Amino acid sequence: MKQRAMWAAVLVVGLAMAGCGSATGTGSSSSGSADKLVVWDWKSGEPSAAAYIEKAKADFGKKHPDVTVEFVAQPFDQYYTLLGAAIQSGKGPDVILFNGGGQIRDRVDALAPLDEYVAEDEQRLAGWEAFAKDGKIYAAPVTLQGHPIYYNKALYEQAGLDPASPATTWSEFVADCAAITKATGAKCFALGNKEGAGIQFWLSALASGVLTAQEYDDWIAGKRDWNSPNVKRIFQLWQEAGEAGLNNDGANSTAMFNDSFAIFQSAKAAHIIGLMSDVGHWKDFNEFLTADKLGVMDAPVVTAGTTPSLPYDGGIGYGVAKWTKDPKVAADLVRSLTSTDALTAFYAEAGAIAADTTIDVSQAGPAVATLVAEIETGKPAPHVALSSKTLDLMGRLSQQLLSGSVTVDEVVKQLAASDQAG
Repeated sequence: MKQRAMWAAVLVVGLAMAGCGSATGTGSSSSGSADKLVVWDWKSGEPSAAAYIEKAKADFGKKHPDVTVEFVAQPFDQYYTLLGAAIQSGKGPDVILFNGGGQIRDRVDALAPLDEYVAEDEQRLAGWEAFAKDGKIYAAPVTLQGHPIYYNKALYEQAGLDPASPATTWSEFVADCAAITKATGAKCFALGNKEGAGIQFWLSALASGVLTAQEYDDWIAGKRDWNSPNVKRIFQLWQEAGEAGLNNDGANSTAMFNDSFAIFQSAKAAHIIGLMSDVGHWKDFNEFLTADKLGVMDAPVVTAGTTPSLPYDGGIGYGVAKWTKDPKVAADLVRSLTSTDALTAFYAEAGAIAADTTIDVSQAGPAVATLVAEIETGKPAPHVALSSKTLDLMGRLSQQLLSGSVTVDEVVKQLAASDQAG
């Protein structure tokens, strides 16, 4: 599989949450024939993805001129429900878009392994780990998805802080936030947790400054100690940030997509844990703050001796349903959807940091340069290692933590039970 160390002067980016797509779809499914492929995703209906889709279709058309391809853009908020119904019926699309991590790992029984078809792409693309299970690849990565902490340099300047030297410890960070709020009225964090997704970003963005290196690696490997004081500390920080007023008002009723991003873009908050992919990312923020005023910082150190790193994985990727008529032809479409030409178009139009390590992103601005430089030493995002069931539970519990109706001990107890149940 592609090695993270190969990332030098490259980039491309897209959340796990990468998400919020258009709702243009129907229930179209595979015809079961060899001359038509149906693709389900939540991206193909978006204007910013138009050039990407056309490039991919053109590439595939050269190889298989007699095969028709139909893209069906489903609404993201219903996507996995619709897909689950299709899987249960044993009928559905031939090629399927997934978020990396739990969303695809929970559904690999419905997918064809792609190892034999994508071997030529393994060095060119990064992020395979998020689409693999038990040593087999089930989707090819389109984007990389990470959870960097973006900040507004203009607010730092107004508060008399050096925007080139953001805080490196949690105590310094909280002090800087107090100075910014006093000088500008802006909150420390823009947070949207209406969907319960804010806690996922929080966990992944801060974990490398809280967990020891061994704890971090064990977490990713599935050997998670929910009773560890450092694991509990991450959830305590979440609760404390809410109680201390570091977040925007009404975080539990604020939608991450896209209300929380709007709060950051309008300079009503100094920081946001955003994305690297095609929404809630550097390109969106550059348009409002300007590229020169957008900063990216490492997680503040909470536990002495930790080394903060960029949390990232494969963002979104296409897999092949096991019921498709000809898996090789469907895999060829996946390869076209992850070709360099197609991904270059996705990066250029949507700002997605794509999984292709050969794309030139040198003109994208300082924030992207920082992200690219940190990809080489980045580590998988902790929340991506959890099952979708545990993530759903964590979202609900995070809302209760913010409202003060549950304790940290009760939260980690319930999450441990869910995690162990698989």
